[in-house]
Amino acid sequence: MNFDLGSLPLYSVKGIAVLDQDGQRILAKYYDQETFGTQKEQKEFEKNLFQKTNKANGEIILLDGHICVYRSNVDLFFYVIGGSQENELILVSVLNCLYEAISIILRKSVERKSLLDNMDTALLALDEICDDGIVLETDAQAVVSRCALRPDDIAFGDQSLSEVGKSFLESAKGQLKWSLLK
Repeated sequence: MNFDLGSLPLYSVKGIAVLDQDGQRILAKYYDQETFGTQKEQKEFEKNLFQKTNKANGEIILLDGHICVYRSNVDLFFYVIGGSQENELILVSVLNCLYEAISIILRKSVERKSLLDNMDTALLALDEICDDGIVLETDAQAVVSRCALRPDDIAFGDQSLSEVGKSFLESAKGQLKWSLLK
């Protein structure tokens, strides 16, 4: 059987961005080099995007022929940008996955300082959600588990009982080992 990958429906995004309360970029990845090829074009788009959304109460806008879904929390604005023909529900799923994964990574403290302190893990999560514009995952728990967080990096409420037990057992083994070596 021959499969033509070009005929498979692959959901994609043009870009993902997180801006602060002043509209300054915290993190962003753009996958459409024709539209967002230069830093100047990206900054201009982000400026327009922030101006349209920072006072609005909506969740979706059409800007420069792109569908943009967004969400804000404390001092951060999360954006997922898609083409004009892209399915809005898929874009919202990507947005929700991004927000929930970052929320888990930041232990529910979704704010600018926490995000900057955990930028490496946030970028890993972003790469797990989307690869070169193709949506790979929309389950936040799956994304976080693939980011190779150590169990003691995740709050107890976000761990399963077996993970808590494993973490406790490893800690106890380490303490016993050090006490025997003394």
